[in-house]
Amino acid sequence: MQVLPETYEPPSDENWTTGIFGCAEDPESCRTGLFCPCVLFGRNIEAVREEIPWTQPCVCHAVCVEGGMALAAVTALFSGYIDPQTTVVICEGLFFAWWMCGIYSGLFRQELQKKYHLKNAPCDHCMVHCCLHWCALCQEHREMKNHLSDTEASSSTTMDPPPVQEMNTEERRDASSSSSSSPSSAKSQHNDLEMVPL
Repeated sequence: MQVLPETYEPPSDENWTTGIFGCAEDPESCRTGLFCPCVLFGRNIEAVREEIPWTQPCVCHAVCVEGGMALAAVTALFSGYIDPQTTVVICEGLFFAWWMCGIYSGLFRQELQKKYHLKNAPCDHCMVHCCLHWCALCQEHREMKNHLSDTEASSSTTMDPPPVQEMNTEERRDASSSSSSSPSSAKSQHNDLEMVPL
């Protein structure tokens, strides 16, 4: 038995229980991820890190992602009224903010992967969130839900005790008569033993 070093990490070779595009497998998380992705993101973070309440990452996601999308929509709507150079600066800022959000949410996906020893699928965790953010949120939620149901099933497994065995009086008489009638056979069985000094 070799003691493993403190820095040892088991290989990340487990497959995800659902695919990145399997959003329809869990309609509840799919609806939440589509209409309130900030809430789903907050719940995912709270499940990975219990010390962080779900409201903090939810507000952060709402400001960065949903706020950025609203700003992009307003910029596109009033593009004729805004100076073109200002529009370019706003778009660059939004693009940068999107990638920063992808990296931030990708770090939590990485924690989830380490927790359950999952592979990078379909690619690096940050790239998944940058390109398929909503699908990644739903996949992470389904993964935690599936692992939670597995642990609940294993912890709730009960074993029934063996049935009580009873011996009636006739069996007791038969057993006692057979034991009393066969002392010679028991003696002959023990005669074959040899004592060997150590």
